[in-house]
Amino acid sequence: MTNSIISIQELKRDFSVGSEIVRALKGIDVSINKNEYVAMMGPSGSGKSTLMNLLGCLDTPTSGTYNLNGTDVSSLKDDDLAEIRNKEIGFIFQTFNLLPRLTALENVALPLVYAGFSADERNKRAAEVLAKVGLADRMDHKPNQLSGGQRQRVAVARALVNNPSIILADEPTGNLDSKTSSDIMRLFEDIHQMGNTLIVVTHEEEVASHAHRILRLRDGLVETDLKNENIVKLK
Repeated sequence: MTNSIISIQELKRDFSVGSEIVRALKGIDVSINKNEYVAMMGPSGSGKSTLMNLLGCLDTPTSGTYNLNGTDVSSLKDDDLAEIRNKEIGFIFQTFNLLPRLTALENVALPLVYAGFSADERNKRAAEVLAKVGLADRMDHKPNQLSGGQRQRVAVARALVNNPSIILADEPTGNLDSKTSSDIMRLFEDIHQMGNTLIVVTHEEEVASHAHRILRLRDGLVETDLKNENIVKLK
């Protein structure tokens, strides 16, 4: 399918634990199109974190293929994977992963350092995305001067700064109260509207209810992969 940005076939991942082999993924087939908003769910041990790491090019599969935006990344070496990660993937983590000594602007600009942009270009682009997530007046603040919601917005801006092919959010509201969680989910809706492909890994049905498609994993396999007919929109 030409519109497919992610194509996974027979993806397997085994881990050695002592003398045992743990089969975390037992043969996953998934295709995700450009500008889809997908929630990935599953109980502990279902394989969703393993799949998330493979999608994010943080790990390589034992077997099977993973095609990301036209590139087969399943057999790439570490250096090539790092380049793909920086260029094609924006990460949003539960713990924000911001550097405490850097301002919001400097945190957001960081991926552009590795991409070889000049300081002026980095700051201009970082300022643009911070404005998009509603933090134009907080650019010079350090993480400890920001609320949890504002810190997550900085993390979202950092994920967007490189214009990635996909955005991967791992339990993005896990450390936030319910009102702030709603604000972040509203922001995700906006990001999706801008044309981004969004994959949210969550154990919360409330968070998944905003996605357009819900993928459920169990015991290392896709249990269900369904269109969300009742998308919850935030006003």
